Amino acid sequence: MNHATPAIDLFGIPSDAGASCRGTGMGPDALRVAGLLETLATLGYTASDHGDIVWTDRAAGGTPWRLSGERKAEVLAIARQSSDLALASLSAGRLPAFVGGDHSLSMGTISGVARHCAAIGKPLFVLWVDAHGDFNTPATSETGNIHGMPLALLCGEPDFGPEYDGDWRGRVDPRNVTIFGARSIDRPERQLLELRGVNVVDMRRIDEMGVVALMREVLARVEAVGGHLHVSFDVDVIEPAIAPGTGTPVAGGLTFREAHLVMEMIHDCGHMGSLDIVELNPYLDHAGMSARLLVDLAASLFGRQIMPRQTARMSINEAATSI
Repeated sequence: MNHATPAIDLFGIPSDAGASCRGTGMGPDALRVAGLLETLATLGYTASDHGDIVWTDRAAGGTPWRLSGERKAEVLAIARQSSDLALASLSAGRLPAFVGGDHSLSMGTISGVARHCAAIGKPLFVLWVDAHGDFNTPATSETGNIHGMPLALLCGEPDFGPEYDGDWRGRVDPRNVTIFGARSIDRPERQLLELRGVNVVDMRRIDEMGVVALMREVLARVEAVGGHLHVSFDVDVIEPAIAPGTGTPVAGGLTFREAHLVMEMIHDCGHMGSLDIVELNPYLDHAGMSARLLVDLAASLFGRQIMPRQTARMSINEAATSI
């Protein structure tokens, strides 16, 4: 596989309006401080940091955070803007990378990717690396938190009101969605996921079959049709003991090496064209360890290797001939 190094457009989305607790709004700056841009530069990428997006419907200072109307307005304002940013970046031949911020931001980012893929006739695949299904709807959600709903909206579930419609909204075929690392899915979500044909790779399957076999299946489908792969990575997919900076921790997540292996295999596939990194909550982190881990994982996603593949193969061959 010949890997080009596309220029990267980095956008921060400092919002926790869709989340169950506050703090993810500080995520973009935490990733910058942890060296995300410098890491991409050392890997040979040209990365333009466009700063944090600004939206007009942000709740005014002093407004109680838990007033759902203001929070929903903020989520939708972000969705409209991030959808256009993703579309413009891809249309310019660049790779949009959005750092958040809670997972509701993917309503807009993936909508923009879907609009681009529809315009050029390219199949879109979404790899949702997350402890949760995020396939609730306003009718099924027990909490009402929008960060548990983005996949359902993107896949066209009908329970969302007219305020969620607009030119910004794209559509994703649920059969082209894989949720990887799931271990906390509500019963109504489970029923919808099965009904819509979403591929859910839960931790039980990962324990039984291993990351390599399962990721090969996922990536082979993308490669078979030359698809566009969007990766939406939620920090809570990782074991909380090594990534505590999330408001929705669930024990039993991916290990350090499993998470890196997922990232390395995505890079080797060569079809990732857009990215979200979400749900980092620095307020809940321990001395920046989650932010540093995410930057480390981003390095693997963009091609950092322990040893160059060709060098490793040559070393094996040389060892074999010397025996």
